[in-house]
Amino acid sequence: MKKLVVLALVSLACSMSMAADDKPKTAQQQLMGTCNTEATGKKGDDRKEFMKSCLSDGKKRQQERMKSCNADATGKKGDERKAFMSECLKKN
Repeated sequence: MKKLVVLALVSLACSMSMAADDKPKTAQQQLMGTCNTEATGKKGDDRKEFMKSCLSDGKKRQQERMKSCNADATGKKGDERKAFMSECLKKN
């Protein structure tokens, strides 16, 4: 009986972790992945400095995209604005 309960709990935990992987990555997670890939081969302080710079530049680019899309969305409201912003931020 104990084995059955443990097996059920392990199965539940695995299915929950797999479901979490299906969620789309946030912009920050995507940026971190991109910077991490670009940092391949760098070590120690060189890697830390590169990551700091890469993440900082990415946040600036993201803010610029947000400003641009926000300006383009002038006059749109509600669901229309939400859909427009989502598409605009994906494209840029």
